[in-house]
Amino acid sequence: MQSSLFETGVQRIADEQTGPITYQPDVITPELAASWFDALLKGVDWHSGSRMMYERMVEVPRLHCHYAADDPSLPQVLANALDVVKAQVRAPFDSIGLNFYRNEHDSVAPHNDKLHELMPNQPIVLLSLGATRTMVIRRKTPPHLKTELELEAGSLLLMGWNAQLHYDHGIPKLRRPVGPRISVAFRVRPKRNGDE
Repeated sequence: MQSSLFETGVQRIADEQTGPITYQPDVITPELAASWFDALLKGVDWHSGSRMMYERMVEVPRLHCHYAADDPSLPQVLANALDVVKAQVRAPFDSIGLNFYRNEHDSVAPHNDKLHELMPNQPIVLLSLGATRTMVIRRKTPPHLKTELELEAGSLLLMGWNAQLHYDHGIPKLRRPVGPRISVAFRVRPKRNGDE
């Protein structure tokens, strides 16, 4: 799969039929990205986790945190980030998930987001802060073409709902040292029974 760079600075990874998936660097300045990274690193309640894989319980190789967009305890930096994302992407984002990749040993295996946890036809947007990490985006059907995308601080990656049907994405471990990165994911979740 070839990626093309448009005049607007938006890189298209997948078309509307199977995606869309687009990447836009420099949505916020490096200085603002560094400031938001520091604020989130120190200001949110990071959690570790474990999950069943290969018939055994393993530690999830990253830390995480989650907020509802209307949570009264939402850190101001996330409210500001939500404003920036909504100015770029028209969607009623109501869920903000954070992943903290502490070093080159932290990762996320190739996967797609679970469609029952997303509102149909609403995108997922990832804001990257901190060190640049490689995301591998791979087509599920043969010939399984893939793109290795360098997610820089201050960039946005948009994945359409439809992209979860056609592509896996992941952040692999690295063999070289790399600094910490925070990924801020904006989603639209379906209302659950009992939600107002």
